[in-house]
Amino acid sequence: MPDYQKIESAVIHGGIYGDKTTGAVNVPVYLTSTYEQSGLGQNSGWEYSRTGNPTRAALEALIAELERGKAGFAFASGMAAVTCVLQLFRSGDRVLISSNVYGGTYRVLDKVFLQFGLSYAIADTTDLAAFEAAFTPDVKAVLIETPANPLLTVTDLDTVSSIAKLHGALTIVDNTFMTPYLQRPIEHGADIVVHSATKYLGGHSDLVAGLAVVNDDSLAERLAFLQNATGGVLDPFDSFLLLRGIKTLAVRMDRHVGNAEQTASWLMRNAAVKRIYYPGLPRAQGYELNRKQAKNGGAMISFELDEGYDIRRFFSSLKLIALAESLGGVESLVCHPASMTHASIPCEVRRRVGITDGLIRLSVGIENWRDLRDDLEQAIKESKVK
Repeated sequence: MPDYQKIESAVIHGGIYGDKTTGAVNVPVYLTSTYEQSGLGQNSGWEYSRTGNPTRAALEALIAELERGKAGFAFASGMAAVTCVLQLFRSGDRVLISSNVYGGTYRVLDKVFLQFGLSYAIADTTDLAAFEAAFTPDVKAVLIETPANPLLTVTDLDTVSSIAKLHGALTIVDNTFMTPYLQRPIEHGADIVVHSATKYLGGHSDLVAGLAVVNDDSLAERLAFLQNATGGVLDPFDSFLLLRGIKTLAVRMDRHVGNAEQTASWLMRNAAVKRIYYPGLPRAQGYELNRKQAKNGGAMISFELDEGYDIRRFFSSLKLIALAESLGGVESLVCHPASMTHASIPCEVRRRVGITDGLIRLSVGIENWRDLRDDLEQAIKESKVK
């Protein structure tokens, strides 16, 4: 077992390292659906790959170690991970969600779980008094993002987790934007952490995956049952790709964040930018709080252009930065939340929480920063209404 203490080493050597049979430094891709048994009730620890696969198990052990949890679980997508976690609850239960979350999370609660009797309520988790007042006896969980998607609002993980515990509710944190390299919610009281591993953990826009980590043995047992029973597991090859992606997480995130910090500062000084959301800026909402619970502000930026600029023309004028769904890949991506990632949220709800039709979300990649700046600059100039 390699000896290490820091996360930069853990992303490479953590979890189940290498292959004892051959000495390979990478975990093999076990492309098998089933495993031969030596007799009735006698197996090598593996029976069927929906239940368990060595490649997937190595990934699950790694994410549990990185998030400092008890057990990890790998799923076919981020939404499969969220869905499986929500299946821990029953008809008649209620989930509090923060006022801006990923549109897919809202959609699965509003269009799927609501019809089975699991209800939800939107709460402003940045206003702790209002948040506590939102608790009713049927609230069994709080599902939050911090920084949140897409307005990058910051929630006090320690306090929110403490309030939830006082009311007998679990705290679930979507840590996709930050990854365990920048923030570890379990260390701040969270019970469950979920990831769309499609994003920064995979890091190369070449896979779709979800992860969940729990910090309790009984929760681990329950989630393992649900994962196996419902079957939305990650396949061996994507598990291998995700293990490979995580090995470079530390160096990629450092470059992502360095570019984002420069981009946010440049946008803040640009007269064409009316409003900017980035928790790494000293004047941002939650800046000091984010510094306490995260390494830095991450690499996601949202902003709005002044009324004299046409955002459709802005999007069509970009030459290096791609207009696309998703985030967290090595390439910079830009999207329009109101019509893309958060389109499933009703217009009145979007406007109430501040997701305007003019909001632009930028996932800052690892390209040369000056090239990114030049592309943004020329697109903003082209979008000025003549």
